[in-house]
Amino acid sequence: MMRCFRPRSSKLPDEVDKAAAVGEKRQLVQSQQASRVFNGDGGAGGQQGSKYEITRIMRPDDANIVGNVHGGIILKMIEEAGCIVSTRHCNTQEGDRCLAVLARVEKTEFLSPMFIGEVAHVTADITYTSTHSLEVQVKVVAENILTGAKKLSNKAALWYVPCSLKNVDKIMEVPPIKYASAEQEEEGRKRYDAQKLERLETKARIEEVVPPQPNSEDSPKEQHTVGFSQSSLIHLVGPSDCTLHDYVHGGVTMKLMDEVAGIVAARHCNTNIVTASVDAINFHRKIKKGCVLTVTGRLTFVSNKSMEIEVIVDATSLVEAEKGKYRAVSAFFTFISLDKGNKPLPVPVLKIEGEDEQRRFEEGNARYLQRKAKRMAAQGRPQ
Repeated sequence: MMRCFRPRSSKLPDEVDKAAAVGEKRQLVQSQQASRVFNGDGGAGGQQGSKYEITRIMRPDDANIVGNVHGGIILKMIEEAGCIVSTRHCNTQEGDRCLAVLARVEKTEFLSPMFIGEVAHVTADITYTSTHSLEVQVKVVAENILTGAKKLSNKAALWYVPCSLKNVDKIMEVPPIKYASAEQEEEGRKRYDAQKLERLETKARIEEVVPPQPNSEDSPKEQHTVGFSQSSLIHLVGPSDCTLHDYVHGGVTMKLMDEVAGIVAARHCNTNIVTASVDAINFHRKIKKGCVLTVTGRLTFVSNKSMEIEVIVDATSLVEAEKGKYRAVSAFFTFISLDKGNKPLPVPVLKIEGEDEQRRFEEGNARYLQRKAKRMAAQGRPQ
């Protein structure tokens, strides 16, 4: 039999009792704080269900060969946290139970790289609600548990709509949240109107067909051209990819998109590459279980230190082949090239072939200048 002996304390009984009381109080406070995070208390208006946190340690299979965590892994965690907090909030009202479905992701910023062994703290906070949609802002903090150092890794804003579990085509109403001020509500309304307008503009040009680019020994492409690095990934949507509705999780799709964009960037640079940012990701149509996804990425613009890669997702149903292929998701990813010390490297010049590539390059340049102006304005620097 094993016995446990408690060491004698040199403190007086009163001191021991006082120390024990302080320790119990500290544990109670920590427990209450953890409970608030788990149950989603706080956030906009401090109401239950408006905030949620996911915490997970980064493993070797989450990263590339040099230890950088894949952007797709982070995007998937961001979407999971957003889905949970949105679904919980929408089910606080009477009526049909519902599941929040991702409709759009605003620009996602990758501020600092995350590495194997670091702990990701993903915090999702509901910041605006309209009649049928809600905005969730997500922050990702990377923690080195050996040194205690923390850094802000990512920021993103996501829009969800609640779909009834009884009828996936039925969009439920969203319970309103309480705002700290009228200004906060007005700012949220402006963001809602802006993303709604941009979604409509994007929808008008989503059906462009991306021709396959043969890149074999029989028809080799010149290095540093669009055709040389263009890549596609084929994925069959299975049960583990799907929600309770049997529709694919938005995070699963975003992870696949980041993987394809990473392949394109690596082929162009032949170096270590990481995701720097993602422009708005628009989910045009739902993707159901049993669909075959074709995820295609191609370079549209290259600056001295960054690459813009357009990624589109087309879906084809195996059981409903008569519906044909349709455009499901589209986005622009920005990647940068890094040396062994994780310092930015110059990016090879993109060789343009044809009028279509020249047009896309000019459009990409305009987006690049727009992103740069916004970044400089946020830093308070003259443009």
